[in-house]
Amino acid sequence: MGSEQQAPAPDAGPSPRHDRADYESTPLARSEYITAIVHLYRGEVYRATVQRTRLDMTTNWAVLTTAGLLAFSFREGTNPHWALLVGFLLVSLFLIFEGRRYQMFDLWRSRVRKIEENFYGPILRRNPVSPQREWGERVARDLFLPSYKITFLIALRARLLRNYWGIYAVLLFSWLLKILLYPSEAHSWEQVKDNMSFGMIPWWIPLIYIGLFGVALTALALLVPSTPPADNPAEEFWVDSQLDSDSKPADV
Repeated sequence: MGSEQQAPAPDAGPSPRHDRADYESTPLARSEYITAIVHLYRGEVYRATVQRTRLDMTTNWAVLTTAGLLAFSFREGTNPHWALLVGFLLVSLFLIFEGRRYQMFDLWRSRVRKIEENFYGPILRRNPVSPQREWGERVARDLFLPSYKITFLIALRARLLRNYWGIYAVLLFSWLLKILLYPSEAHSWEQVKDNMSFGMIPWWIPLIYIGLFGVALTALALLVPSTPPADNPAEEFWVDSQLDSDSKPADV
């Protein structure tokens, strides 16, 4: 009798590939956890510092632009007051840039504060219990899907009340002084109107221009809240669903 031939084994398919790091196969040591948090904290502090430097640069641009316009406007008293009105537009442009950058700064700052409040704070108090039990989960979610913590209007209000109100005040005071002195010293309302006129542009155009700026800045300071609204459970569910999907994280 011939030897029986053994039937080939069914194809089990390709062997699984382990192309991802498996951090759950072994428990995470306490020293490894502390080392990871320390390096994460240093990186987030560096990012927040870089963004804060960008904020200072934008403010410096606004201050230097204002100084240049003042020097140009009051040079020998021959230049019209419209240069100062243009300054309101330029400073507002810098404010918009800085509001965007402040949103970026607040993104990194919020992560730094979570680590400080829930990791370093308990260690320094020698009571290693985090005030927020889910702080690590929140930071992890923000690493997967970074998002702004404040709105653009809140960021604008913060920078306006922090720095830019003084720049606007200098421009307004300089403009009032300019229309009182140039082209002739005004002692009555009619003379002020003559000084505000420029060529074929009537005197009331600059008043409307300044008034619109005043209303917009006042509304920004008084009507926009200083802090974002409380966390919305619907947003938490949205973040969870996004993490479970294959969608691309937001580019901030």
